[in-house]
Amino acid sequence: MTKKTFKGSVMLNPVPVVLITSMNSNGNINVFTVGWIGTACTKPPMITVAIRPERLSYEYIKESGEFVVNLPTRSQTKKVDYCGVRSGRRTDKISDMGFSLEESEVVSVPMLKDCPIAMECKVKSIIPLGTHDLFLAEILSVHVEENLIDSNGKIHLEKADLITYSHGEYYPLASISLGKFGYSVQKKVERKKINKKKDR
Repeated sequence: MTKKTFKGSVMLNPVPVVLITSMNSNGNINVFTVGWIGTACTKPPMITVAIRPERLSYEYIKESGEFVVNLPTRSQTKKVDYCGVRSGRRTDKISDMGFSLEESEVVSVPMLKDCPIAMECKVKSIIPLGTHDLFLAEILSVHVEENLIDSNGKIHLEKADLITYSHGEYYPLASISLGKFGYSVQKKVERKKINKKKDR
């Protein structure tokens, strides 16, 4: 392969695309789209979210110290885009897009009932970086649509029809797995047993 060199830039793609709901002390609720979000820790479960200080949601989240991460579906892509380009200072995006709100269990910020997965988060620290500030938050509670959970309790996010964001465009998430964690070192005998079970 022949590679072309560019100056340092954010070239990590694709990334998850989520809708984050937040609320200020007056009870005003906003939703905005975030692509710069990632897992930070398992125990306690924590995530990072990069937000520009000029965003209305930045003000709400910094004030309340809480927010909810909602995972949207492919059918909601247009709504996701709208919530990323329109400002909550000028319009009520929740009303514009017809989102239904649902009360959270732990935080005061509501979830988007329309999204199949929601994570209630509590801010632990805020780190100024430059154009964005990095919010480190603990996930206090997770909500998953029942139709994504099988009889054994396994969660099938591949059936949620989620989307990703890559270099300015939205893409569907593949529903077919390329392999599970650790399959590259799994013994052949174990693979045969798994294949026999599938054939039954």
